[in-house]
Amino acid sequence: MTKKMTPGLFSKGQMSHTHPKWEQSLQRGREYFPHEEKPDETRSPFYRDYSRILHCTSYRRLKHKTQVFFATQNDHICTRMEHVNHVASISYTISKFMGLNTELTQAIALGHDLGHSPFGHEGETLLSEIMQQWDGSFWHEKNGLYTADKIATLPNAYGIHKNLRLTYAVRDGIISHCGETDENGLYPRVQAVDLEQIERPNQYMPYTWEGCVVKLSDKIAYLGRDIEDAIELNLLEPDRLEQLNKLLRKVPLPRGVEDNKPLVANNTALIELFIKDLCTHSSPEEGMHFSHTYYDLLVEIKEFNYRHIYFHPRLVYYQEYARCIIRTVFDFLDTFYGSDLLKNIEDSMYKFPTLLRYFREWLIKYSLIDPKAREDARFENDLIYDLSDRTQYRRAIIDYIAGMTDNFAIRVYQEIISF
Repeated sequence: MTKKMTPGLFSKGQMSHTHPKWEQSLQRGREYFPHEEKPDETRSPFYRDYSRILHCTSYRRLKHKTQVFFATQNDHICTRMEHVNHVASISYTISKFMGLNTELTQAIALGHDLGHSPFGHEGETLLSEIMQQWDGSFWHEKNGLYTADKIATLPNAYGIHKNLRLTYAVRDGIISHCGETDENGLYPRVQAVDLEQIERPNQYMPYTWEGCVVKLSDKIAYLGRDIEDAIELNLLEPDRLEQLNKLLRKVPLPRGVEDNKPLVANNTALIELFIKDLCTHSSPEEGMHFSHTYYDLLVEIKEFNYRHIYFHPRLVYYQEYARCIIRTVFDFLDTFYGSDLLKNIEDSMYKFPTLLRYFREWLIKYSLIDPKAREDARFENDLIYDLSDRTQYRRAIIDYIAGMTDNFAIRVYQEIISF
């Protein structure tokens, strides 16, 4: 007999004012000053976080960052911004059914990929390789927290740029969202750890049930959409698609899904099947998990995507192009370091106006290289770099590149190599 879904099973674990983790979840950082925070008269703290993420430029740039296919000119191919909205939609459905805090899941979902570089995971890999030479490694979950804490800003009502100061629960969900690993049976961790000290992806489970929802929703969101994009770009031959459809025919269908018609392995089918299976089998006692059958299906589809989409030969060629762009921009900007850094940049700005104009602004915003210009620009965000240190200057380059869209990175690369 098919197991029934029971709504509201997790309502006692909802992140609300009665939850023992509530006060910790609302913390906005060690250096946060409570008098700067507005009273929550129209929005909850988590919905305020959602709004802050929605309006910051780091989120806006996701619309031109790679999900799987680089700098595509096809308007129907998924971008990083579409992906985070897919995750937000799926997270909302699951958390609402389970009785959890939908505003918290929405905020985590919207911010979970703020740390992605241009050109997707290939860009992430190259930036990590560069950083390993002098300052650790680069991984997008950690960079997502760093972006939310240090890079992303918003002008307030007086035009003064401030950091986002997101709540602990949202920041935790961002760095703990890793959806690349295959685990089944998620429980939120008990302890509140120092998020800045997390050293590797998936080191900790999320602090909240809502963070667990986003972690699982991330997987559900990308599998089907990546398949649809591959079909749109003619990367999957008919026999490959039939192979994929056969995987669906091996699993029992949940209640409410017609069993007299063959399902097609597209975004609609996979989202519905995995959401219903997750909501059917999860409980506070057994954790959030898929049935064994659907977990195996998820792993098989993921393996199919890696074999036939993510490692497709056509993507390999563009990966080399992406690596060339990032490496060239990094090496070029590194040549400007010297005793009069800002003057070195300004003297070459007429030749490389786009690249150097925005890089100069970046250095002014996040360092004290020109306090007067910083004051005039009304930047009151946290300082990040001491530019007397070459390593910190190189970190500034990495952060600048990581914030670029695919199209902007290509544009400034062409500026460097054109005569």
